[in-house]
Amino acid sequence: MYVSVTGVKPKGFFGWIRFWVLTLPASKKAQQAEGVLLCLFNSKNGFQHTFTVWQSKRQMLAYKKSAAHIRAMKGLPKIGSGRVHGYETDAIPSWDQAFAEWTKNGRDY
Repeated sequence: MYVSVTGVKPKGFFGWIRFWVLTLPASKKAQQAEGVLLCLFNSKNGFQHTFTVWQSKRQMLAYKKSAAHIRAMKGLPKIGSGRVHGYETDAIPSWDQAFAEWTKNGRDY
């Protein structure tokens, strides 16, 4: 399995508007994507998080190439700042476990 945790911190009023306009379509696509086992959303410390678990990294990468995801990623500089972390695992982690991995190993984008 492959876990992906993304956190975006919208900046200002317009950052929040862009966040919702760009991430809602991407989130819907993620929930319907082939190979997704879990798709959760959470807010913590000012970051809006997406926590997904995929059957394989290949399936996550296929979603990553989708038009909705590409649009959302291209809009990130106008939204705010963020971090991302992905890793292989044998079991679906809890939100707290995935968040701890993201906090420790996430990279800025």
